[in-house]
Amino acid sequence: MIDNVIAFLPLLAKGAWITIALSLASVLMSIVFGFLGAAAKLSDSAILRGLGSTYTTVVRGLPELVLMLIIFFGGQILVNKIGPATGLYERIEINQFFAGSVAIGFIFGSYMAEAFRGAYLSIPRGQIEAAKAFGMRPRTWLVEIVWPQFVPLVLPNFTNNWLVLMKTTAVVSIIGLQDLTYMAQQAGKSTAEPFIFLFVAFLVYLLITIVSDLGLRVLERRYQRA
Repeated sequence: MIDNVIAFLPLLAKGAWITIALSLASVLMSIVFGFLGAAAKLSDSAILRGLGSTYTTVVRGLPELVLMLIIFFGGQILVNKIGPATGLYERIEINQFFAGSVAIGFIFGSYMAEAFRGAYLSIPRGQIEAAKAFGMRPRTWLVEIVWPQFVPLVLPNFTNNWLVLMKTTAVVSIIGLQDLTYMAQQAGKSTAEPFIFLFVAFLVYLLITIVSDLGLRVLERRYQRA
């Protein structure tokens, strides 16, 4: 049993690295979608507020796996219909890593949007109005007034979303990406010991979760002291 685990360690290490890289790429995408969603919901435009509300409501109401399959397969079909129709290109193959990171980022962007929106609304409006009255440029009051208060307010929700996102990356194995879950399943099939390798994957996910949680809590305390 131990010999099998040792023999497949390089395979599992490769899968763990892909899982970490996918998690980081996905969280960056979720931050982008989150800021766009929050900006839309905070906009003075009724159309943008409607689009932002539709995005967060619909995405949070559907299972992650269903959305992942829709984005992966539906996205490829859409992209490869646009190309021939416009004459810009013939066919594009979307790889699993890119599709997975965009899909997970899009899904968790809806949760980030609500976290960002809530944190921004928690900042006293009087401070922003005073900055505007003193003639501060938007970039200045965003950096000097909003950001130092925004980060500690959003970090608890961001931490929770990150930890759930990281575990959600396991579903990308369904589209063939060779992440940690995929590698553990393949090793288990090859050795007829699926429980052992899935347990190893469980320990790796747990380790990543603990390290991430500790790191983000240190960051949270640092901002609270500042």
